[in-house]
Amino acid sequence: MRVYDIITKTRDGLELSREEIRFLIDGYTKGQIPDYQMAAWCMAVYFQGLSPQATAELTMAMVDSGEVLTWPELGDQLVDKHSTGGVGDKTTLVLLPWVAAAGVRIAKMSGRGLGHTGGTLDKLSSIPGFRFDLTRAEFLQTVAKAGLAIVGQTGNLVPADKKLYALRDVTATVDSIPLIASSIMSKKIAAGASRIVLDVKTGSGAFMEELPKAKLLAETMVDIGAKTGRRTTALVTNMDQPLGVAVGNALEVREAIETLQGNGPEDLTELCLALGAEMLVQAEKVDTPQEGRRLLLEVMDKGLPLQKFRAMVEAQGGDARVIEEPELLPQAPVCSDVTAVGSGYVTRIHTKRIGLIAMELGAGRQRIEDDIDLSAGLEVFVKVGDEIQAGQLIAKVYGPTTEAVKKAAQKIEASVEIEEHPAKPLSLILARVSR
Repeated sequence: MRVYDIITKTRDGLELSREEIRFLIDGYTKGQIPDYQMAAWCMAVYFQGLSPQATAELTMAMVDSGEVLTWPELGDQLVDKHSTGGVGDKTTLVLLPWVAAAGVRIAKMSGRGLGHTGGTLDKLSSIPGFRFDLTRAEFLQTVAKAGLAIVGQTGNLVPADKKLYALRDVTATVDSIPLIASSIMSKKIAAGASRIVLDVKTGSGAFMEELPKAKLLAETMVDIGAKTGRRTTALVTNMDQPLGVAVGNALEVREAIETLQGNGPEDLTELCLALGAEMLVQAEKVDTPQEGRRLLLEVMDKGLPLQKFRAMVEAQGGDARVIEEPELLPQAPVCSDVTAVGSGYVTRIHTKRIGLIAMELGAGRQRIEDDIDLSAGLEVFVKVGDEIQAGQLIAKVYGPTTEAVKKAAQKIEASVEIEEHPAKPLSLILARVSR
């Protein structure tokens, strides 16, 4: 078997066999296939795509390139959730305690943020003492005690994906549906999930900005799930404006706590309800999403989700006093208001710009090894469709220096478009994909 022949078949749009895909991924992971040949294959996939079966085979070849976790102690209904990333997306912090409060045990592996989208581990790092480096025994003990645990990914999980993504990043082949889908699903499967709920973002603040491509990505991942024996459902959701109000690590933790107290932003609460209902269906706690929503509202009325969050924080070494005393979270030394320069209606929010502004303040990282400022970020108080008056508060900026905050405030003013004529509020959930 020759790599040259596999590249040629892919270039010509011919079907690859399981053996050919395994040969390619195994050889590249072990260093037996050079970068230039793998780059050529990735470019062939970029232009020709892969069949659904070949995409599923690629996913499992990547899964088997490293450690594959199993959790027999947690049963065969382990449900995981994944978001493709957005601005202000603190969903995991709200969703997992909420679903755990409804009786589903959650064992979650998360990562750090890169670029204009935040990472769950960075947000939780805002809580003094919170630990991600749990041993397997500690992880299982935390799940048993608190009902959920969130830890960092292990070093040997899907090494083929780490190597392949680094290559794609420098060869202009990141934006390929089969390669994106197999990358995401391989990590979920290798982490031990048998049931998966996906939040596929689309819009100006999302990686997949165009709705048709976001739907195709959702359909591809759901198909991979079906072909590999993992029950999978995807919601395609709107990222044409920040989710909730807060953008930035400590700020998002504070907003997540407020949401778990029943006082969170409407869009964040609604998204967590929708995703949580799907997770309850996958875990066979309910038969329909409608029943799942009712159960989630019942446990929220009893205050159980916040109890689960507190239990997780305490079990993982964090200071749970932050729930009642948010000032214990990292506090930025400088804060400034941003007010509307004119009256009218919010017609557009340049969401990616908002995320980049937060990153420039220190809330995000351009490279994975960069340090971040957990206190930095911003709050955006308006949504598309809102009517506002000149001088009205539309945002707050939190940063390390007066100069940085002033610069960010000016950029926010330019990122929120206000016009004379009304704009229609944005729909939050755009599509549901299931098999």
